[in-house]
Amino acid sequence: MSTINWNNGRLIELEEGTTATSNGSLNNGQLYCLFFYNAAGNDANTTVNVVWSNSKPPIQVIVPGTTMNQGLAALCFVDGSQTNTVSASVTNGNQGAKIQAFIGSVKMPLDTEGINNKQLPLNGQEQGFQKFTRFYAVPESHWYSGQIQSNINQFTSVQFTEHKAQVIIVNKLVDPNTVIKYAGDTQSLVEVITSETQSQPFSLQGNGQQIVWINADSTQNSTDATISVQSLSALYQENLTTEAEALASLA
Repeated sequence: MSTINWNNGRLIELEEGTTATSNGSLNNGQLYCLFFYNAAGNDANTTVNVVWSNSKPPIQVIVPGTTMNQGLAALCFVDGSQTNTVSASVTNGNQGAKIQAFIGSVKMPLDTEGINNKQLPLNGQEQGFQKFTRFYAVPESHWYSGQIQSNINQFTSVQFTEHKAQVIIVNKLVDPNTVIKYAGDTQSLVEVITSETQSQPFSLQGNGQQIVWINADSTQNSTDATISVQSLSALYQENLTTEAEALASLA
């Protein structure tokens, strides 16, 4: 057995007989998600055991098999109010298993090496996803309008606020619950929003706190997906300015 210190939630690889532990690093009042990608060179599913409580059995997360590292992520949500420690293991007997994993939240990963960590401009311009993309922004205290768009089936992204998350899926084909697991009471903190079309609009109200968006899709799917967020206050002000200029030209 080998062990990995996962306190910073960084991108790691789990192989047969490997356990990664984030010990005491989850914050009270914050929601986290463990992202698991199957990076093995075969089509076999891999089971990852997630331990978050000494009194509850491990959660078994089935990470779908794939070839050429092109699979979707499996997700497991953990509440820092219920535990400050979580571990993920691939047990012996999973020959050839290789899982890429990281912890996502408004805080994590603290070490973003290997993660496309980018500030999201709130100007309505479309921004493209890549694999392991983490967008962050601190919206001001007014309303914003956003949109996730992709022409690929079952594109998935996760929006994090401090103690809530939304899983947004466009071009939905199958039940997403097969790859989403919940530790403790976290299901009540997660809203799954699905669309059978190529886009899903959403609204959010800023409060000066950070919001994070992380994609949970494969490399080839992510490159055809975009996110955009527009400040409605700024849009309203822009319309007022245009109207004022038009009136001034008539005077």
